[in-house]
Amino acid sequence: MTIRARLTLWYAVILFVSVLVITGLSYREFDHDRTMDEHFRGRYGEYDAWEDLAEITLSLGLPAALIGLAGGWWLMRKAMSPVSALTDAAARVHEGNLREQLPRSGNGDELDRLTAVFNAMTARLDSSFNRIREFTLHASHELKTPLTVLRGELETALRDQAHDPAERERLLSQLDEIERLTVIVDGLSLLTKADAGLITLKQEPVRLDELVRESHADALILARPRAVRVELERCEEISVRGDRHRLRQLLLNLTDNAIKYNRPDGTVTMSLCRVNGHAELKIANTGAGIPAELQPRVFDRFFRADPSHGDAVEGCGLGLSIAQWIAGAHGGTIELISEPEKLTTATVRLPAGESAAAPVVQRRNNSAAESANRIPAVVS
Repeated sequence: MTIRARLTLWYAVILFVSVLVITGLSYREFDHDRTMDEHFRGRYGEYDAWEDLAEITLSLGLPAALIGLAGGWWLMRKAMSPVSALTDAAARVHEGNLREQLPRSGNGDELDRLTAVFNAMTARLDSSFNRIREFTLHASHELKTPLTVLRGELETALRDQAHDPAERERLLSQLDEIERLTVIVDGLSLLTKADAGLITLKQEPVRLDELVRESHADALILARPRAVRVELERCEEISVRGDRHRLRQLLLNLTDNAIKYNRPDGTVTMSLCRVNGHAELKIANTGAGIPAELQPRVFDRFFRADPSHGDAVEGCGLGLSIAQWIAGAHGGTIELISEPEKLTTATVRLPAGESAAAPVVQRRNNSAAESANRIPAVVS
């Protein structure tokens, strides 16, 4: 039965009940009026008809109006409840649960058919997303081999001392581009595997304050060529549960961004503290900043559209996307707030565990070359 037919049937029932009630009340009232009329005629003569009309209106019209209002409200509520249920169910649909089907009523009306169409649409979307993930994963995997071969050939050519300076410069430029492509392919492969649920993170106690101190030392090395100051303002002893390698990657991505998208002689500040049972990490920089209208898109993949992103800054726009995935995979959140020409702050919040009893291990004074070799590749 269609919605129109069902609404018509329900309203017909309401009107029929209203007519029965009004008829019953009218019969009772007129029977009473007839009796009273005979009584008044015998004793007092004629009575006021307007008063009788007002009494009938109040006794019959008011109940009829109330019945109509109550029936209409019930009818609209019952008619719109399936629409509200469908709206709430559709609002919960996102990229991660496209395989879940919306509940159908099974009565074959317009809403039931609309639900079936919506389920078919989400199934097609899920299939499309899966094909995109598979293509990206396979393409990134296939690209790794030729990139590795090209990199090896260029490194071999650079070891040949017969090349003149101009030729060596050209080979170095090509090697830089190969390394940049490798970083992009690795980042795409990581995010695609994460979307497909193919990455399993370790769940072990991690001293986050130690990682922050290590990242601060690495950031000092990365910032040296750009004359950027890196300051560790506060670092409380906090432990979290998670994957040490991925958390280190999160910190390096954020510090690398803070350094690269900074002004000359700018400052990067880092702090770690416990706030309401969470480890709160803040990394701020004094770069050009990001306009307010573009800030909601900073975690989009390949997004590099703010004024601080120029051609002189290397990067592909995947660093913050990877950082967001790592934070979310550890049950945390990440947000970025920017005041153009003032301060840009990335804030990471992770569920904190009990503080470790072991003292903080102080970092050794390694040479710049040793520390640089220890810094993993960063996707920006």
